[in-house]
Amino acid sequence: MHSIASIQQLLEPLFPGLMGVRLVELAPERVVGELRVRADLCTAGDILHGGAYMAFADTLGAVGTVLNLPKGKRTTTTDSSTKFIGGAKEGSTVTGECIALHRGRTTMVWQTSIRSAEGKLCAVVTQTQLVLD
Repeated sequence: MHSIASIQQLLEPLFPGLMGVRLVELAPERVVGELRVRADLCTAGDILHGGAYMAFADTLGAVGTVLNLPKGKRTTTTDSSTKFIGGAKEGSTVTGECIALHRGRTTMVWQTSIRSAEGKLCAVVTQTQLVLD
């Protein structure tokens, strides 16, 4: 069984740790995380960069897959589709809720809804994770 602390510790020295991704909830069908919108993650207009949304969602989907992997398996993202809907301002915190759409033996599909601190939908990301030996 994976704990939030153990997965967070794995993320800390990696890109998600550099971004500041913080895990809030872990379950086999659902992962929730938060990301503080810092200046170095923003684009013009002091709003969260599109790539930051994508990397945040990719992290949550990968974590969800890891929670479901059989022993000895690993994962990688094969594709991702992002719909940008609204912006998140610097200094705020966005929340990502990642839900399993499919948890198969060879692939898993996850959909992440990223919302502003006010609850406004900012982006929806759907990704496929490949299960590897």
